[in-house]
Amino acid sequence: MKISARNVLAGTVVKITKGATTAHVVLDVAGTTVTASITNEAVDDLGLKVGDKAKAVVKASDVLVAID
Repeated sequence: MKISARNVLAGTVVKITKGATTAHVVLDVAGTTVTASITNEAVDDLGLKVGDKAKAVVKASDVLVAID
């Protein structure tokens, strides 16, 4: 896979929760969880299952930083 994004986090699928049309896919990335909302169809097309290795691709323009 080649992709222009530089923010690619390798992890393991630890949970998949399907809703009516959208699924929440939770990855364990070095002890931190990352959750993605994708379509149920995408979950099926990718054949995602708990325990699978997967990558979270983060679009930098959608990441917010906050402080107390």
